[in-house]
Amino acid sequence: MMDYRQYEISGATAVSRDAFERALAAFLSWRNDARSHLGRALLESPHFAMAHVLSAYMSVWSRDINRVRQARLAYASISRLPVTTRELLHHAAIGAALRDDFEMLRTLLDELLERYPRDILALHAGHALDYLTGDLERMRQRVPSVLSAWSADIPGFHSVLAMQAFSAVESARYGLAEEAGRAALELNPWDARAHHAVAHLLEMTGDAAAGIDWMRERAAFWSVNTVAGTHCWWHAALFHLALGECDVALQLYDRRVRTARSSDIADLIDASALLWRIELLDGNTGSRWLELAHAWQHHLADGYCSFNDLHAMLAFVGAQDWTSAKRLEAQLVRSCELATRYGETTRIVGLAACRAAIAFRCGDYARAVEFLTLIPAVARRIGGSHAQRDLMSMTLLEAARRSRARRLREAVA
Repeated sequence: MMDYRQYEISGATAVSRDAFERALAAFLSWRNDARSHLGRALLESPHFAMAHVLSAYMSVWSRDINRVRQARLAYASISRLPVTTRELLHHAAIGAALRDDFEMLRTLLDELLERYPRDILALHAGHALDYLTGDLERMRQRVPSVLSAWSADIPGFHSVLAMQAFSAVESARYGLAEEAGRAALELNPWDARAHHAVAHLLEMTGDAAAGIDWMRERAAFWSVNTVAGTHCWWHAALFHLALGECDVALQLYDRRVRTARSSDIADLIDASALLWRIELLDGNTGSRWLELAHAWQHHLADGYCSFNDLHAMLAFVGAQDWTSAKRLEAQLVRSCELATRYGETTRIVGLAACRAAIAFRCGDYARAVEFLTLIPAVARRIGGSHAQRDLMSMTLLEAARRSRARRLREAVA
């Protein structure tokens, strides 16, 4: 049995293969129904190895440690199956991710793409790894390395272009980003990932008015039945903030970003980042931090992701929950001793960024500047996009402005 890109798959029937391809297409386009299609594939063919691989990849790239652990079930299932060489490499890659052995993971994904350049799930996995680790060099090279094996008539090509568009934005190749993003949407207007890439393009090029128009005109494609709805509303709010429209951004926070009081890590990150940006512009966030800080409490002891730690700290200090803030800070001090990837990102970014947030909220702007000036060169190591990490640069600039204004007032006095 062959998949839609003419690679051998084991344990599948024609029915389960088609259900798997629908699941894969939904997953790559950031649609909500991927799990239901995948469930039908596994019900039809419990020994379908690539279906278990997809199930693992749906969880293993999360910033939520509890979701990552769910990938272990799929990983164990694959280990009991007769598999192809390609499937064996995927299994090994999932194992490396679960062991936090990202060097081996990179090696395995590179080998997969070298041998199977149309393996779009391997391409997605590599792209996700680059994003989570801030590896902009590999991200920039990954899609071009396989592009010659693809064409518009191969199923999933729009997702390849969407990944290329996002990669191009992150490497400041804005012309290529626009070309790839719009080409992806020509092939599949329901590709929420491609819509998101264009939103990043408009954010990074500073075209807020065009960004607002883009999000409004295309809302039906990215806001309904997608996993990216909240994040794209966050982007819409950023465009309004760029125009100084804090009230509109707060309305979007209430009606779109936190309306469901989601406990999903990605949604909590967006909420923290939006409220903090609003406060940097002297917007009145009211009591919103209290609810958000309570939601972050469930992840205070995760000890897994520095990107999470920073956004949790923003919520705690925003709510003036100093007990939680100090608990998190103490945990980060301990985590600096870990000989792990998380220990490294805590040492070089996480602890300093969180201490800067504490200092800023306490009004010690000079101290916040000291912490934040240590970070910019290595900030990308905690992952995320330029648009997300800009929060630290924005805080640094505002801390410097407030510190200077204070010194001037004291000099006059």
